[in-house]
Amino acid sequence: MQRKLATIMVGDFVGSTPAMETDEEGAIVRIDAVLDTVRSVVRRHDGRVFGTAGDALLAEFSSPVNALRCAIAARAEIAAMPGSSGGEMRFGLHVADVVVVGTDLRGDGVNIAARIEASAQPGAIEVSGLLYDQVRRVSPCGFEDTGERQLKGILEPIRVYRVTELVDRHVFQFAPTRSTPNAAQSPRTNSIAVGRFDIAPGAVVDQSFLAEGITDDLTLELSRLKGLFVSSRSAATALTTKDPVEIGRLLGVGYVISGSIRQAGDEMRINIQLTETGEGLVIWSDRITRPFRELLDVMDEIIARVAATVSGRVEQSELAAARLKRPENMTAYEYYLRGLDHHRLIGVSDSHIHEAMAWFERSMTTDPGFGRPFGMHVCSWSNLPSFDLQKAEQQVAHALALDPTDPEAHRIMGAIKMKSGDFVSARYHHIRAHELAPNDAYILGRSAAFYVYAGEPERALEMLDRAETLDPFLPVWITEERVAALYTLGRFDDMLRVALTLPFQTRRTSLYQIAACMACGNAARAELLVRQALSLDPGLSAVYIRMQETYADTSITETMIQRNCDAGLPLTPRKPAVRKKSLLLR
Repeated sequence: MQRKLATIMVGDFVGSTPAMETDEEGAIVRIDAVLDTVRSVVRRHDGRVFGTAGDALLAEFSSPVNALRCAIAARAEIAAMPGSSGGEMRFGLHVADVVVVGTDLRGDGVNIAARIEASAQPGAIEVSGLLYDQVRRVSPCGFEDTGERQLKGILEPIRVYRVTELVDRHVFQFAPTRSTPNAAQSPRTNSIAVGRFDIAPGAVVDQSFLAEGITDDLTLELSRLKGLFVSSRSAATALTTKDPVEIGRLLGVGYVISGSIRQAGDEMRINIQLTETGEGLVIWSDRITRPFRELLDVMDEIIARVAATVSGRVEQSELAAARLKRPENMTAYEYYLRGLDHHRLIGVSDSHIHEAMAWFERSMTTDPGFGRPFGMHVCSWSNLPSFDLQKAEQQVAHALALDPTDPEAHRIMGAIKMKSGDFVSARYHHIRAHELAPNDAYILGRSAAFYVYAGEPERALEMLDRAETLDPFLPVWITEERVAALYTLGRFDDMLRVALTLPFQTRRTSLYQIAACMACGNAARAELLVRQALSLDPGLSAVYIRMQETYADTSITETMIQRNCDAGLPLTPRKPAVRKKSLLLR
């Protein structure tokens, strides 16, 4: 039999039997309209409907992320239909090896997806633990762990997660705007991309946090060298290919760094190579075995060697200036990287907030002179109701006192100052962050956000153009700043066009679209968008706008709130928020 790995989505119309008893013909028309909407959304997300069963629809996807986005978009579009109750469909998703029978798919995996759907509440989207593991690092939404569930006809219990709200974005979350760049690019002068380091075979424990951390630090420190063009981390992560020639063609870089790591006891083994992308020739490669405590010294050597190869002679003074302050205790660095690993997943599950904070606190205690965990601890803390802006400012000031050259700490301080209404100090810290990391697309995007709020949207658009040059896969979290900039300029048609290019709608883009539609006199479209937004986040209200859209000119915020409320957005949450919306991860 032919088999393949697929993501299965099962959607079922809820309450069809009582609806038939009340109005049979009307119910049939409604069910058909809802299922047609789901079919259309499936096609848009590169899926295929392979079967129906009563009022249920079965679809397959090659990508778990596309399947999840499809379910979220389908629920939103159904909620926007006239007369919708918001809970007419429920969805179950699972990843499995299935049997191909003609155009049909069969097997245990299909049954599990169907049973997850059947056990879900009306309007819910629930996924198996296997699917959750595949999407958690790139998910546009959060999840609630509902525990293990004994499904009918399935021998072993299945862990099930329920989709909650859309998450706000941050530097460590990956969500590319497109799956491929618009066109192949010629290699730029002195340009490089850092591929994600792999875990070498034989690792006894999960060391992905270490691979992620080394990749991040290499990318950051190379981007601080003014003579280099460094493609962003998200751009390198977006590519499925590892062929250096193809990477060079898609990202427009002349060199690619790749490698693998393995930690065995106190020993760290690193395999690394630098490849030119013209013909795929390896310029140099090395196998390094050192004590873990010497890891950062090894990274210094790698950075110096790469910079000298890519851009010619690099002065030692420039390399020294680009180097972030190192921890005195390597255990503190390991704790910091473990904290970052949980921090990446904060939007996906609240449990990661406390895990991240605990690891950062251990890092801070182990090496009080290491500044980075102090700043990131504040970012994690900002997701909790206990967050205190004044204490957070003091802690980030301490981080900057320990390392005044940390661009992310300056970016965080700039966000705190802006939230406090001090736009003068906020401007200084955003400028300083950009000076310290001129080739960092995320820093550019966050600085652009500041200029939107400060009343300089034209400058913000220029910075976003530069960010897109650095990252042809510009993440959704940065692209949406273009939406905000165009809105404040009154270029509503351009704004709506940009918003529609996103692969999924964030809370912010939905709210800006609602306000723009009301400004253009299209109240019907605005009301539909409100229904969609509330289906994605039932706790959404004007409170979110007031907290997030902190314009120096407060009349912009108030007008935006008024336009959204006129379209039907509640002034206060109708349902309690699942989590406090972060102030600083943005």
